[in-house]
Amino acid sequence: MADRKLRVVVAKPGLDGHDRGAKVVARALRDAGFEVIYTGLFQTPEQIAETAIQEDADAVGLSCHSGAHMTLFPKVVKELRARGAGDVVVVGGGVIPADDIPKLEAAGIERVFTPGASTQDIAAWLRDRLQKTTA
Repeated sequence: MADRKLRVVVAKPGLDGHDRGAKVVARALRDAGFEVIYTGLFQTPEQIAETAIQEDADAVGLSCHSGAHMTLFPKVVKELRARGAGDVVVVGGGVIPADDIPKLEAAGIERVFTPGASTQDIAAWLRDRLQKTTA
């Protein structure tokens, strides 16, 4: 594992067209040494899971501003598990109410980064978490 960069799929599930934050995080992760695959807008949970598998991703970062995070984020986790990729770390970000975060974590989203989260903190948390998995 030490021979390759950590791979992260950054995705925008559903009909959410606000992608600036996802692009900022994708760029910051790339600058921090990750290999980043950005899927673009309007992805289904099935498409995101398939991309993560095809790209041999270590993690998936989901971004949502539409309010559909409680439906879409858990569906991505479910799809990954159904396809035998339950070891892929899933994180979320976007406009997520604080009351929803524990519910998302219970559904398999390991960490939720809300607006104002430092991109350095996101990269550091993800690197630390993934190095524990790939070690």
